[in-house]
Amino acid sequence: MGKGIRRQGAASILAGGFFRFAVYACVVCAVFYISKSAYDFGYAIFNQVPVDDEDHGEDITVVIKEGSSVYQIGKILKSKGLLEDAKVFVVQEKLSNYKDKLQAGTYILNTSMTADEMMAILARENIAGQPEQAPADSDSQTEGES
Repeated sequence: MGKGIRRQGAASILAGGFFRFAVYACVVCAVFYISKSAYDFGYAIFNQVPVDDEDHGEDITVVIKEGSSVYQIGKILKSKGLLEDAKVFVVQEKLSNYKDKLQAGTYILNTSMTADEMMAILARENIAGQPEQAPADSDSQTEGES
């Protein structure tokens, strides 16, 4: 009977070792996956690559509604084929000089533009070639008060 207990103990130790190895392998795979995802996200933020090259760029009209969040703007740009990822656009806007400056309106953007170039237009700091925008109500009130 003593030999049966020893064999069961050896099998238990072997099963425990295999289970421990499987858990370690899963942890290593998870760390690798998370690290790769974080690297890809950071790379996309700082290495702004346009959807198309300059030779194949396409002009697209985009309408941004009043009160749209940066994420909603990013989703609009992604749906129009101007961006790859709306979440990356949100972080790019937070880290850019255009933080909290994007404005509602109608814009003509090109698929060969980087996110910074699009933000410059959406912030109305680069309005060359853009359609005329209706004056904002706050501007007309300020002119009347002067």
